[in-house]
Amino acid sequence: MSVSTHGLRVRRGPQAVRAAVELFSSMRFAIALLTIICIASIIGTVLKQHEPFGNYVNQFGPFWAELFRAARLDAIYSAWWFLLILLFLVISTSLCIARNTPHILRDLKTVKEGIRAQSLKAFGQRAETVLDETPDAAAKRIGQLLAGGGWKVKLQHREGDGWMVAARAGGAHKLGYIAAHSAIVLVCIGGLFDGDLVVRAQTWFNGKSVYTGGGLIADVAPEHRLSPRNPTFRGNILVPEGAQSSVAILNQADGVLLQDLPFSIELKKFIVEYYSTGMPKLFASEVVLHDRETGEQFAKRIEVNHPASYKGVEIYQSSFDDGGSSVKLKAVPMGAAAKPFEIDGTIGGSSEITNGSERLTLELVALRVINVENFADGNGGAMTSGADVRKVDLRHDLESRLGAANKTNKPKVLRNIGPSIGYKLRDAAGQAREFQNYMVPVDTGDGQPVFLLGVRERPEEPFRYLRVPADEQGSMDGFVRMRAALADAKLRDRALDRYIARAADPKRPELAAQLRGSAARALALFAGTERAKADAVSSGGWQAVAEFMEANVPEAERERAAAVLVRILNDVLFEVLNLSREQAGLAVMPPDEKSQTFLTQAVLAISDAHFYPAPVAMMMSDFKQVQASVFQVARAPGKNIVYLGCLLLIVGIFAMLYVRERRLWVWLAKDGGNVQGSAATLAYSVNRKTLDSDREFEHLKHRLLAIRKDNAP
Repeated sequence: MSVSTHGLRVRRGPQAVRAAVELFSSMRFAIALLTIICIASIIGTVLKQHEPFGNYVNQFGPFWAELFRAARLDAIYSAWWFLLILLFLVISTSLCIARNTPHILRDLKTVKEGIRAQSLKAFGQRAETVLDETPDAAAKRIGQLLAGGGWKVKLQHREGDGWMVAARAGGAHKLGYIAAHSAIVLVCIGGLFDGDLVVRAQTWFNGKSVYTGGGLIADVAPEHRLSPRNPTFRGNILVPEGAQSSVAILNQADGVLLQDLPFSIELKKFIVEYYSTGMPKLFASEVVLHDRETGEQFAKRIEVNHPASYKGVEIYQSSFDDGGSSVKLKAVPMGAAAKPFEIDGTIGGSSEITNGSERLTLELVALRVINVENFADGNGGAMTSGADVRKVDLRHDLESRLGAANKTNKPKVLRNIGPSIGYKLRDAAGQAREFQNYMVPVDTGDGQPVFLLGVRERPEEPFRYLRVPADEQGSMDGFVRMRAALADAKLRDRALDRYIARAADPKRPELAAQLRGSAARALALFAGTERAKADAVSSGGWQAVAEFMEANVPEAERERAAAVLVRILNDVLFEVLNLSREQAGLAVMPPDEKSQTFLTQAVLAISDAHFYPAPVAMMMSDFKQVQASVFQVARAPGKNIVYLGCLLLIVGIFAMLYVRERRLWVWLAKDGGNVQGSAATLAYSVNRKTLDSDREFEHLKHRLLAIRKDNAP
């Protein structure tokens, strides 16, 4: 019997009802629904689910973000159309099972012993021979042999002293169909139970509504809370170290629902271990569960893939987060009008800061204590700065100097570079830039430690890093002093005087005047007090010098002129550096290689700072870390149903793929030339012909009829 793909044909009732029943019960309709669910699941796997709407706008643009939201592709597994398809799939598959199961069960009970003897000659695998025993004795012998081999056997005596031996094996093949299709029904039912359907039903019929506001959890009204007796839910709960929480957050498409738990979770200690790459190797939570009814306490340890369970609620270690760490920040001026200041804050909090007329909101986003970066160049050496004034590369694009601190296309040299602070600066229009600044200087391999100040415009972009050299005290003060001195016109004049006195020939005052004019012009361009042209893009730095040369120097002479101008400017800036140190009461730096390394990085940082998109850089001076665990709590009554469905699916697929349904008939009749003999005809049928079935046929011929392959007719 072959399983039919058409639907259940109802003989009575309206035509529309009969057509609908036949459609829903057809196997083709069920396969179509299953295909749609598979496609939807692929979309749900590729597209991140339950992300904030702004993330989709940033990644895909407003049009596609609105389309995803309208089609519920951002929450596809709880979308009404996905749940509706699951419901129709349950109905369709159940009707398919109901339609085919009676036929399958009836077919299991029959071995088709009533087949005509003449029909056996139409089988592809058959054999004929003459046996030296009567049909009656041969039938009994063959029946016993087949029954001993696990075949279901029936003997039928026919007129004329003929016997038909009918046998069947592998009936579990058809049972595999029932098991596999029943598994689909059970998995879908379990998915409906454990999905968002029950929660959403409470918002439809039980007076619950989604909460879209802010504030404290304790202040949320009861209509936004679900009872601890809620039969099914899945949500997240964040618990800082030393704190308790008993309310989970259930994310919905247009807000959240609060799920009260029958217990509270107290986080005693959070444990995290890292690989050498900086990725978490282990994170676990030592918690105490407090029963809200009895007051009993139960100590548990929760790890990834090792959840805890209490009162039917599974508690999974989902991730970890900051639990409100406190930080102390120092504002480093990056603009001429900015002033240094200090501020205390808490991760997750915000503060208002101002720089004269400009007001900004400082939002503290993240504290990362461990940061592992890759510092290596293409030759396996240490990572170097993006530009060097000694290499005279004025045409090098500025963005390359603001590139990422780690280079993914280079050999890995992994190193922990210490804590970092992540924050956002939001302007009055609501636009925000994200920053990531490292607390301690990093030696990138050239012997000069630098502070890495990262910035990016959008979340999907990588950070671009400004590298600020650390002075001999391991601080940014040397860079700040030098930049302030460069902005002072009097100090620039003094630096020019020192440079001319050291570099010019006193006997040739006309050359000294020319040299002073060139050096003063270059220094003013670099400091940003003079523009190369009215529509110049840059406000200072090497880019301003490059724009001046492009506008005033012929292309054929630019390389030679650039080399001269860079040497002059490098020497003048060295005098500016020493003047800033003298004003601070520090000794001047000698003209050695170490000083030149610091000067090179300081000049690059000052040049790039003209493009830094904030008036200040917030540097972390101290912190007190408070960690928090993010748990996923779930009550899933459909879990056992899904497990049963998975077991049936494995059994069903195994039965359909590896169990072969075989049928065998042997017709035994009197041999006209031998009264004590009989003529035997054997026919063999299998639902899927393989090499094993051919071998089995040869074995049956030899065992039942004593026919060997070499003497087969």
